[in-house]
Parts: sequence; C-alpha cells; structure tokens
Amino acid sequence: MNTSIEVEYWVIDTAGELTSPGELAEISERTEREFVEPLFELKTPPCETIAELRTSFVEQLDEVLSKAAAVDKRLVPLGTPINCESIDRRPDERGRIQKAVVGENFDYAKYCAGTHIHVEKRNVTDQLNTLIALDAALALVNSSPYFHGERIANSARAYCYRKKSYAEYPKHGQLWHYVDTVGEWHRRLEDRYDEFKQAALEEGIDERAVEDQFSTDDVVWTPIRLRDEMPTVEWRSPDAALPSQLLRLADELETVMEQLHHTNVEIEADSDPRNTGHVTDDGIVLPEFDVACDLAEAAMHDGLESADVASYLERMGFTVDDYHPISMQIDGRQYVPTSDARALRVESARRLEEDVKSLRQSVEH
Repeated sequence: MNTSIEVEYWVIDTAGELTSPGELAEISERTEREFVEPLFELKTPPCETIAELRTSFVEQLDEVLSKAAAVDKRLVPLGTPINCESIDRRPDERGRIQKAVVGENFDYAKYCAGTHIHVEKRNVTDQLNTLIALDAALALVNSSPYFHGERIANSARAYCYRKKSYAEYPKHGQLWHYVDTVGEWHRRLEDRYDEFKQAALEEGIDERAVEDQFSTDDVVWTPIRLRDEMPTVEWRSPDAALPSQLLRLADELETVMEQLHHTNVEIEADSDPRNTGHVTDDGIVLPEFDVACDLAEAAMHDGLESADVASYLERMGFTVDDYHPISMQIDGRQYVPTSDARALRVESARRLEEDVKSLRQSVEH
C-alpha cells in the first residue's frame, strides 16, 4: 500500500530564534516554505513499503540537515514553538480570505506545525471510518504542551486548531461523524464549501476570488481529508515530531489500513472506553463515534497519561510503550519564558539531528 509523509518543522538559527527556511526550501521539489515565515515542509513521495518510506524520508532529511548546517540553521520537531514573538504569515490571497472568514482566531494556526500521513485509497469508506476512530493515536507523538508559553494541553497544536482556530466553524476543523458511503462524505464537503463561500461573500470577498482559491477538495481543515489528486486518504492530526516517531506511527497505521482490506470493519455498541474497539485477526471493531471523540479529546488534553487512551490504542494495534512523546518529556511547567523556549528549541533540534543520524545508520545497514 502506498504511504507517504508530509511534515512541517520550525527553522531556527544557532541561538534558537525562529528564522526563514531560505535555501532549505529550494533543495528539491519536495521541500518548500509553509504559509508562515519560519516553517519548512518536507514531503516524501508515495512509497510501496515502509522500508522504502524510511529510506526516502531519512535521505531527504539528511540532505536538508547538511544544507542547514552549512547556513547555520536547524530544524525543530515541536508542534508549537513553545513561546516566541509574533509570527508573520506570508502574504497570499488564500490566507487573506481565510482570515476574513474565520476572523482573529485563524491566527492560532500560525503557531502550529504538524504531520500528515497519506495512505493509498482502497476501501475508502472503511478507511475514513477507521481513521476517525484512530484519531486518538495523535497522543503517540504529541510534541508540545505550550502556546505563547502557557501550558494548554498535551498537544497544544491540536487544541489550537480544534478549540480556537475553528471554534466558530466546527464542521470545518473537527472530526466528522462516520459515513455509510463515500458519496455522503463528498456531500458534506459540498455543504462546507457552500457555507465557506457564503461567509466569504458576506465579508465582501469577490466570488471569483473564492472560486479561484478554494474547492470542495481543500476548503476544510478537518483531521481527515480525501485527496483526489494523489489519490489518498490523509490523516492530519499528529504534531510534528522526531522522524523515528513518525515512521513508527506511519508503519503501525499502515498495518491497520492494510488489514481492513482483508477483514470486516464494524462499529460496536459498547460505550465503555475501557472496553470498546479492537483490531484482531478476526476483524476490526470501531467504537461508537461519541466514544471515539471522547478518546481524541483525552489524547489532546492528556496524551498517553490517559489510561483509557493508552489501553485503547493497544487494543487497536499500536505498541504504546515504544513511543516516548516529546510533550511528556518537556511538560511540567505552567509557563515557559521565551529564553527557556529558545533553549528547548535548540535541544529539540539536537535530538532531531541525532535521530536522523541513528536512522541513517540503520538504513545503511
């Protein structure tokens, strides 16, 4: 099954200050700048095996890190920059329209760096429903509990998106209910596009400008999206994290996605989060939607410290003890001043560099 990873990393200078990617975004067609100045994105090609994905991801990152070292820059695997001065959005028409529609809350997204995992479309309805049910797996790689220095959730990034950026447009930025057909999913997309377009027109945005910048395929920022051009099902919930963590997550997610093509996927009626949901050789059983949402909430707020989340993810096929989320390692304070945030960014950049070095050695052997 073809799988790929897109990850956003903060770029810093040697002192830990956020800076522009500059030449790092020009290394290849798979490296680019993001919509805010200090964010850099790397995309792997679709890979038929996890081994191929690992090789591609590590080789690309190694090249980027070599260039970064030459220009005194580093990459930081944190879901938010912890605490920093105001971040500027790069000027573009799409962002201008989003800000006009969503309002000031849209600015929360400027402080978020995440990971998108793409899996090849096959049994799409089952894939959508299973990814919805597995959203709590974001807890496995939570990487920053802080926003503007304040501790707000084990995944501050997920909190910013779900509770702040799209608070007024929950259907555009939160988990959608399970679906019976792919057609139902597309009808929801059409409804969200119409809602967004109408809101833009009410803000005085020209209709042609909206139509030029948005389509039903990209008008929502929900944790799960269908991407027709790739074509993939995309899971967008995880934070930016260490490459080894993301590869482990992609591997275990792909295993579940592969298994659902060879077994039955059902939704059970048990609403007790201590018992609901499991992946076995006999089939995949998803929890009720409300339970899946509760587990995703707990994953966002408490991460793997939630016993319900940890045991649920084990039942769903994840080796929870193999994950060591960065959030759990840097958590513990209610407030982190900017000087300490710079030091944490430098330390996180060092860990990423060591992680890639270790991965490169394993790939070579």
